[in-house]
Amino acid sequence: IPDTGHKYYLQFTIEDYKTGENAGSCLATVLYPKTKSAPVVNIKCLHTKDQKQIQEEDNRLYQHMRHQTKPIIGNNMPDSYGNIEPALEPVWALAVAGSSYIMWEKSTENLGYSMAQVKSAKQWIRRDDFVEFDYSVLLHEVPTQEIISCHMRLTWLPGHPMKVKYFCASETQGVEDGSGMEPGSAAGILYGRGANF
Repeated sequence: IPDTGHKYYLQFTIEDYKTGENAGSCLATVLYPKTKSAPVVNIKCLHTKDQKQIQEEDNRLYQHMRHQTKPIIGNNMPDSYGNIEPALEPVWALAVAGSSYIMWEKSTENLGYSMAQVKSAKQWIRRDDFVEFDYSVLLHEVPTQEIISCHMRLTWLPGHPMKVKYFCASETQGVEDGSGMEPGSAAGILYGRGANF
């Protein structure tokens, strides 16, 4: 699009993060503006996985985390052998969901990211209904092959947008936050405006 940027049309399938099963197909348009702002994404998906089942899985995960008497704490997920303790897999899944927002916002037409490792995770015990975690994550930058360290605070309640705030060590600007209008879930990666650190 002249004087605006490049627009891409995508068709792709999605899979369940935990089982690897086909979860549906999507059509999307992605506009990379000429300015240094985040890409503009419009997406429509047809889910093959039952939405009620997704909500039940989210609720089980949420209930487990919400009723902790001591905060969940984890380090080095996965470890140097690629393993994640089964008890920490839900913490890892939330980190993947939250860091996906960072990767989406920082990506450009020529630069992409994948999550390499959760260096640390700590749950905050809250008095309201939300679960909240502080994460230190390492992102792999492609094609530069650099490893970027980011601090991320994530709050989540099933049926509500996931809230993400982050700061990456390589950035010169201040703290950034996730934004979005659709409800988020541990099974689907969508984001909402976060609270301050």
